[in-house]
Amino acid sequence: MTTRILPIILSLAVLAATSPLRGQPPREADRETPQPPVPPTEEEDRSTPIIGQAVSRDAQEIYRRGLEFLRSTQNDRGTWPAGEGAGPGTTALALLAFLASGEDPNHGRYRDVIREALRHIIGSQSAVTGYMGPSMYHHGFATLALCEAYGEVDDLDLIDGTDPDRMRSLGEAVELAVRAALTSQRQNRFGAWRYAPNASDADTSVSGAVVMGLLAARNAAIEVPDESIDQAVDYFGQMTAANGVVGYSSPTDGSGDSLARSSIVNLVLSIAGRKDHPAYEATRRYLVGNQDARTIWPEYARYYQAQALFQSDFETWQSWNQRLIQVLKRTQKADGSFDGELGVTNSTSMSLLALAVNFRYLPIYER
Repeated sequence: MTTRILPIILSLAVLAATSPLRGQPPREADRETPQPPVPPTEEEDRSTPIIGQAVSRDAQEIYRRGLEFLRSTQNDRGTWPAGEGAGPGTTALALLAFLASGEDPNHGRYRDVIREALRHIIGSQSAVTGYMGPSMYHHGFATLALCEAYGEVDDLDLIDGTDPDRMRSLGEAVELAVRAALTSQRQNRFGAWRYAPNASDADTSVSGAVVMGLLAARNAAIEVPDESIDQAVDYFGQMTAANGVVGYSSPTDGSGDSLARSSIVNLVLSIAGRKDHPAYEATRRYLVGNQDARTIWPEYARYYQAQALFQSDFETWQSWNQRLIQVLKRTQKADGSFDGELGVTNSTSMSLLALAVNFRYLPIYER
């Protein structure tokens, strides 16, 4: 899908329909004493969208400050400091936050940030296998970012003719990334993914990152075999209990904190067009019933929870989203960043991406 949902524009049709007929003076009964407007409360003014505005001012301000933090902390390699989590996946999450803002990626204020990040991701990719390590987590998020940039970013000035690893277009990089994911899946006895590309075991967290990248590639008209998506759907179905709890590496280890995993399964089934699958309704009920549950990895859980609720239960997402805005408003630091177990870069990127659903700009975020 390529349609962009633009900010709401009021129509004057309703006013015209309720006005007196043209050429006739209004009757006395039609005259109304003008009433002063009722001013909104401060909370309503900032937390909810106003007429002609699709995203609340609070959400826009949180997002703007977060992007400014990421812009100021990008290093000369085009990536961000993330300790042990550094790699193309960290770069990809930050890049997605910029792409999701709606700023023109070719001429807007973040043009250079976006290009440096793309060069880093492409530079990390094996020109032979297409793998973007150090793990399939990184590969999945990097594939998603490349797909969302493909068709949006003019990549003529991305190619570095002096570096063989960077002598490829976005389209070529995406095709290589898809090939690596498919090769990894074929080697996996579960038809899914784990940390290493040649792993024989699997887990729902890594698999979620990779299959979302494949679904984004398919949305971008890159060939992804139906068999691959079907195998992933079967795997997620086997990992989902009737109550919507999803296991991590086996169907029986799903007790406790399942919010992120249930969100992943629900989101994958939504984007894959498999809302007929029993796991879809099971995870939807679980998410609605546990929407404010505490979780060990809140930024990670919100990243998937926002997308899943937006796709599967829009009314629930609307109320949850208002609470999210208030949480992020309270916890955002003065420099625009967010603290978290994932490190400041990943925590900031994922917090912004949970909020980015409001903009509905990225193809993967469209309903």
